[in-house]
Amino acid sequence: MRFEVDLHDCEMTGGLPPDLDGALYRLHLDWLYPPLFEDDTILAADGYISMFRLKGGRAHYKGRYVQTERYRKQIEAGRQVYGYYRNPYTDDPSIRDIANPNRRTTANTTPVILGGKLYATKEDGLPYEIDPNTLATRPQTNFGGAWKSQTFTAHPKVDPTTGETFGYGYEATGLCSRDVFVCRFDRAGNITRQWRFEAPHTSVLHDMWLTHDHIVIPGGGLVTDIEWLEAGGKHWGWDTSKPSWHAVIPREGGSEDIRYFFGPERSIVHTANARTEGNRIVLEAPVANGNTWPFFPDTRGAPFKAVPNTLRRITLDLGSRDGAIEEQELFATPMSSFTRMDERFVTLPYRYVFVQYADSRFDSGDVLGRTDGNCIGRFDVRTNQLKPFFPGPGRAIQEPVFIPRSASSAEGDGYLLAVAHNVLQSITELYVIDATTMEELARVTLPFRSSPQVHGTWANAGVLPLQ
Repeated sequence: MRFEVDLHDCEMTGGLPPDLDGALYRLHLDWLYPPLFEDDTILAADGYISMFRLKGGRAHYKGRYVQTERYRKQIEAGRQVYGYYRNPYTDDPSIRDIANPNRRTTANTTPVILGGKLYATKEDGLPYEIDPNTLATRPQTNFGGAWKSQTFTAHPKVDPTTGETFGYGYEATGLCSRDVFVCRFDRAGNITRQWRFEAPHTSVLHDMWLTHDHIVIPGGGLVTDIEWLEAGGKHWGWDTSKPSWHAVIPREGGSEDIRYFFGPERSIVHTANARTEGNRIVLEAPVANGNTWPFFPDTRGAPFKAVPNTLRRITLDLGSRDGAIEEQELFATPMSSFTRMDERFVTLPYRYVFVQYADSRFDSGDVLGRTDGNCIGRFDVRTNQLKPFFPGPGRAIQEPVFIPRSASSAEGDGYLLAVAHNVLQSITELYVIDATTMEELARVTLPFRSSPQVHGTWANAGVLPLQ
C-alpha cells in the first residue's frame, strides 16, 4: 500500500449487530521499500497495523505502519537497507548488527493483548506496544527486563480459566541457537514462572498448544545453519530427514521435567486446541506431510511441491517410554493453517474450528491464483460436519476472528469477522457473519486493496481503553 489512512463511516451493506462494539486489529505485510533480493519472502515485509472500529452500527477504519527501528532506519536512508529474512549478514553495512538480529524485526504478524496493552509481535524480535486508539507505535518492550530472550512469539496463549498468558521465544540467545525461553504471565502482564530448554534441532516454532496441565510446542522440518547465513543464504530450509517433535512442558513442573515426543516428517504452523485427559495429551491442528513454505528451499535441492494441510488429532501418551505419537485425520478437506476458535474454550472440550479452505462447490472464477481458499468453514470436530461461508467469486479470504455474542453464550454463538481482497474490483471487504448460521449480516467496504493480512485480534472496551 505504502500509505496510511483514516476512513470514517465506511460504506456498508446490511447492518452491524447492535451489540457489536469493539475493534478488529489486523497486522499486514507491506513493503515500505522493495526488497534487496527479488526472491526474498513476503514474511520480511514491514509491519502495518489496521483497525476496524465498530460501534453503534457504524464502521471506521484506520491504518498505520508499525514504526520499528527497521522502519525508521529505512526512512533515514530513503531506501531498503535490510537483506534476506532473518539474515543480518545480508544487510547494508551501515545498519548491520550480527549480535542483535532481533533489532531487525518488522513486527508484522499478530496483534497481541497482554496485561491490558496492545502489542505488534513477530517471532524474530521483541514486541512493540501500540496505542489502541491512534495506532501510534510506542516503545519496544522486554517486560521490564524480565523477558530473557531476544525473541517473543506471535502466538502466546491465554488460559480462560485462570487469565494467565503463556509465551515463549526461540533462537532465544542468538542466530540459529537451539535455546527456547518460556514464561507464564499473570493477568497484569507480570512474569510469574520461567522455563528454558534446548530444542532437539533449531526449527520454526511458530505456535503452541495449551492445556490445563501442559504447554506443548511443536517443531519440524524447517531447519537453519549459521554457515548458510554467513554465506548470504536464506535462514530456513526444509530437511525431509528431520522428524517432527513436540516439547511437553508441565505447567507446574520445572525445566528438568520437559519431555520430547517424536513423529514423522510434518509441518505444523498453527494450532487449534488441546486438552489433557488423564495420562494423555490430545492436540488438534492443521497438519501437512511435508514443506508448506514455497519460499524456503529443500536442503537437498528438490523442487517445491505443495502439500495440503488437513485437520488432525495428535495424541501423546505420557505413560509411554518411547516418546512416540498417534495421529488421526479428523477432516480430509484441505485447508489453510489459519485456524481460529471460540477462545473461551482454550484447554477445554470444544466443537468448532473456523478456518479458510477451498470449496470446489463454489465458483471463484479464474483470478485468485494461489490463495488460502474461497470460503470460511466451520468444522465441527464432534459431529464431523462442515458448514461454509462463501463471499462470492474473486474473493481471496483471510483469517477469521470469532467474537462471542456474550460472555455466557454457548460455544460458537456469536460472530465471525473476516476480511477479503475483492480481486475483481481491487477493493477490501470485511464480512460480519453469524457464526451459528454462517450467513452474512453485513459487508463493510474499503475503496482500496489493503496489503495482505497475517493475523487479527478483537478487543472490546472491557479489554482495552477504546474511545
